[in-house]
Amino acid sequence: MDTEYIRPRLVLLTTPLGDADAVTAVQAALAGGDVASVILDPAGRDAVSFQNLAEKLVPIIQAAGAAAIVADDTQCAGRVQADGIHLTSGDPAELGEAMERFAPKLIVGASGFETRHDALEAGELRPDYLLFGRFGGDVDPNPHPKSIAMGEWWAEIVELPCIVLAGSDIESVVEAAATRAEFIALSAAVFAQPDAAGEMVARANALIDAWFESAAA
Repeated sequence: MDTEYIRPRLVLLTTPLGDADAVTAVQAALAGGDVASVILDPAGRDAVSFQNLAEKLVPIIQAAGAAAIVADDTQCAGRVQADGIHLTSGDPAELGEAMERFAPKLIVGASGFETRHDALEAGELRPDYLLFGRFGGDVDPNPHPKSIAMGEWWAEIVELPCIVLAGSDIESVVEAAATRAEFIALSAAVFAQPDAAGEMVARANALIDAWFESAAA
């Protein structure tokens, strides 16, 4: 086996979910197969509405053995006893402050670093991971070319784990996996049709398994 290949794990982003579908969709997704973590995206909600949603979802995520990560609301993360926080601003100063306040007690991850220079600057702060791709940016079937390029470059030269956001088609996990990123984020591919969330997670894991067996042979 080529030891440079790893089997990436799934990270789910809740961006497309409405409040009415969120609990059943997340439960189904987590029952569908291996999921490392779920990042809860405010997605335009006010602070109270987002906290109400997080209070429902965090226990479900944690009970399934996944990490519950709250995006862009550190107060909410504390109140709901989330496992981590995710910052989308692409601001190294904000990331540095979060590392000082919350690491290593909480997982701290970030996105929004769109150039190699900015990503390396963020990496020097030693967050737990960087994510390449924008929340809600998975509007095309395939992953965004920039996310793929950043993931390939990062995975080749940096030990810090990265997440690559796949496209809106579940089959796009294969292209994302080929970057050799440690994690693949799925959002619209799983949650755009909430009733199919479990089926989509199962399909994604099957695709990753097949890719990994072929790539590492």
